[in-house]
Amino acid sequence: MRKIDERESPTHSVEASATVAPARSSMATLLSSHILHDGELVLLILRPSPWFVLLSSLRFIAGVLILVIAGKLWGRGLSERVYIDIAAVAIVARLMLAVLAWMGRLYVLTDLRIVRLSGIFTVQVFDCPLRKVARTKLWFPIRERLLGIGSIEIIPADECGSATLWAMLSRPVEVHETIVAAINRAKQNGFGGRS
Repeated sequence: MRKIDERESPTHSVEASATVAPARSSMATLLSSHILHDGELVLLILRPSPWFVLLSSLRFIAGVLILVIAGKLWGRGLSERVYIDIAAVAIVARLMLAVLAWMGRLYVLTDLRIVRLSGIFTVQVFDCPLRKVARTKLWFPIRERLLGIGSIEIIPADECGSATLWAMLSRPVEVHETIVAAINRAKQNGFGGRS
């Protein structure tokens, strides 16, 4: 019978086998099995800036606050505390919805295509080959400019569908330069984006 050395504990072999095949994240599984084609190289994977949550909720929050003020001024029978509680619940619910929208939004640039995934309950996919992108445009709305973020509009050729927006990106100028460079490479090669 072989004696087990202290250095050869059974837990070491279990740990080693666990590190051989790491578990794939759900995002990696989604990209590899449904979005990416064989041999396609991912150049960028981005989400909007976290400011997306607040900025996409501003109109709703302003509307709720206006209703609370109006209710307090002209309402009868309800205390100020009730109006504040209702407003707080509504605002928190809207912010939670915005967080889900932020989590469900993903921008992917590969050497062949530009993709935007969005949606909370159903995923909407914008997918256009880089060689069919007519042009791109940087947008800096005032509220985004104040926070140092911006958006990029992608305008495809007619057969690819309508334009899409990579909204509220951090470092939009750098991202735009990367997109334009990938589009130029794809158009020079004529069939894809590899040089």
